[in-house]
Amino acid sequence: MPSLNLRLQFRQKRQQLSTAQQHQASEQVLDTCLQQLHLQQTNTIACYLANDGEIDPRCIIEYCWQHQKRVLLPVLHPFSKGHLAFVEYHPNSVMVANQYGIKEPVITSRNICPLADIDLIMTPLVAFDAAGNRLGMGGGYYDRSLVPIKRDKLNTQLIGLAHTCQQASSLETNHWDIPLHGIATPTQFFKT
Repeated sequence: MPSLNLRLQFRQKRQQLSTAQQHQASEQVLDTCLQQLHLQQTNTIACYLANDGEIDPRCIIEYCWQHQKRVLLPVLHPFSKGHLAFVEYHPNSVMVANQYGIKEPVITSRNICPLADIDLIMTPLVAFDAAGNRLGMGGGYYDRSLVPIKRDKLNTQLIGLAHTCQQASSLETNHWDIPLHGIATPTQFFKT
C-alpha cells in the first residue's frame, strides 16, 4: 500500500501549479489526446471534473461537445457503495455536490451509461509511472468500478490524465489495481 506521504507529496506538486499553468496544461493535454487517442473516431467518452489540482479535462470535454460526442462523468453510485456510475453530461446538466464536495450530474434511469457502451474513460490520478501504474486518491472507486472492463474483456480504453510533475520513478501495484491502457500528460503519452 502506498504511503500517505507519497500521496501527499504528489498532491502538493499538482496543487502548487498556478492557474495559468493549469490552463495551459488543460489545452496541451487535449493536443496529446488528439494526436495519440484518435478522439475523432471515439463516440462515448467519460471524463471527470478537476478537483484538488488534478489536470483539468475541460478542453477535452468542450472538444467532445463541439464534435457531437457523448460525454459522461463519474457519479457516486446511489445503490452500490464505493462504486461509480457513469452519467451523461451536457452544458445544461443539473449538477449537485456529492459527499466530497465534487459536482456531479443528477443520476436518472435515462442518463446512466453501462461500461460496455463507453469507448474511452479518462481517469484522474495522484501519481503515475512509465509502466502505466496509477496511484489514485486512495478510495478505490475507480478500481472497484472498472473491474468488469478487465474481467469481461471490454473494449473500453482506460487513460489516465496527469500533469508531468506527477510522474514517479515507479509505483507499487496491488492485485486489485485496474491497469491503464495509457497515460496522457501535456507533453507526452505513455502507452502501456
